[in-house]
Amino acid sequence: MSEPNTELKNIIEAALLVAGQPLTIEKMLTMFPSESPPTREEIRAVLEMLEEEYAGRVVELKQIDRSWRFQTRDKYASWITRLAEERPVRYSRALLETLAIIAYRQPVTRGDIENIRGVSVSTDIIKTLQGREWIRQVGVRNVPGRPALYGTTREFLEHFNLKNLEELPPLSALRDLDVISNELNLRLDLEQGEASPAAEAATADGESRESLEQEPEPIMSEARTAERE
Repeated sequence: MSEPNTELKNIIEAALLVAGQPLTIEKMLTMFPSESPPTREEIRAVLEMLEEEYAGRVVELKQIDRSWRFQTRDKYASWITRLAEERPVRYSRALLETLAIIAYRQPVTRGDIENIRGVSVSTDIIKTLQGREWIRQVGVRNVPGRPALYGTTREFLEHFNLKNLEELPPLSALRDLDVISNELNLRLDLEQGEASPAAEAATADGESRESLEQEPEPIMSEARTAERE
């Protein structure tokens, strides 16, 4: 590696370590003088070098959609979480079911979600998911009333440690987990459907536990990526 590339690698590595959030190549380019910025290819080459360099460490370089960040590996999560003083947020079954439907069938309307779940969707659930920046409105459906269409965000991928929606686990892999059968009681088509990784969270204390009274429709097998900001 030449000396200029070594310095570029040091700059990119330092930026990723202190950023506190995933960085896109576009954001990395803003660090350099406009008259002599590195090329996108040079930055991509540096990112590949860093991925290889950190491959055997407890910290890894992870791609999230079109961004990159340093993070500890999953195997050390149980130790790291003990440093947190706050109690982890726990979400209701209804919220997790709603998030799963949006993740796998996006873009969807609130009416679509209600048809699948068989019960109404609380406005508070939609507001909570939007407040967490896990979903956003990506358009409207061209039907009477023009209902809002919802899709997931980059923050959703970041929170659940996904590079893209194609990394969502298949339903067959999730359904064997006790927590899924207890807390995410969506009766989906195993042959074509898939479910959200968010389903691994537990039901919130004191929140409603409404039952699913109607047979939900199967969720589509291919997640369609929502229009990104």
